[in-house]
Amino acid sequence: MLSTPVISAVKAAPWSVRVSSAILVLVTAWAIVPGLFTNQDPLSGNRLEKFQPPSWAHWFGTDHLGRDVLTRVIYGTSHTILTAGLAVAVGLVVGSLVGIIAGVSGPVVDAVGMRFSDVLLALPGFLVSVWIVTAYGAGPLSVGIGVGIGSIAIFARVFRAEVMRVRALDYVEAAFLSGESRWSVVRRHIVPNAIGAVVALAVIDLSAAILAISALGYLGYSAPPPIPEWGLLVAEGRSYLATAWWLTSLPGAVILVVIVALGVVSRRVLKSNNI
Repeated sequence: MLSTPVISAVKAAPWSVRVSSAILVLVTAWAIVPGLFTNQDPLSGNRLEKFQPPSWAHWFGTDHLGRDVLTRVIYGTSHTILTAGLAVAVGLVVGSLVGIIAGVSGPVVDAVGMRFSDVLLALPGFLVSVWIVTAYGAGPLSVGIGVGIGSIAIFARVFRAEVMRVRALDYVEAAFLSGESRWSVVRRHIVPNAIGAVVALAVIDLSAAILAISALGYLGYSAPPPIPEWGLLVAEGRSYLATAWWLTSLPGAVILVVIVALGVVSRRVLKSNNI
């Protein structure tokens, strides 16, 4: 979840950034090795222990089937984070390509690329995600692609702005005048110096992707039951709010804490890149 530029930006940071980074490291560990944090089964439980409130035995309580809620949150991390990572990858790769091509290929191509991004910006990203999922079926792949399409325009505009800023620098103009090919200049000089803002944007977009994917999971568009997924875990407890508040509140609190932590770290990355 944390790239090398992000880790370097956290060094010598305020306590809020350090705490947020620790939270993200913990969540990353949940996604990679969930078995280190719990020895219980996320899919089956003890019906004699259903609707147990939070306790030392079950920190997040148990659900209507006696399953440990914290265990389901931990095992659901990989589903949510991987789907969010797919969404960010789609937006980053496609948006960056559009931004690079628009920034270095002349006014006609630039106008076409920006009108394409304008169309995407005019469409609410969440509705685009719902349309993709409805058209191609519910599941992590369609959810990740749908959410990623909604962020293409933002990446395209940011990368285009950075490409045009770097393109106007003297050493880049000198590289063009020396006879170096356009795409060689882009690869060697423009992209490496424009990537910082995009990395920061990717961290910000990851939090938005987690929120959107959790919302789609809540609506039943993501992983099917009984696979644990953060949005689905919140949805499963909505019928028991009066008697088992922890079923929705505690998984929802995990989502909120992760999004806030990503926001704190992303602001640090933006500051370190003077953005």
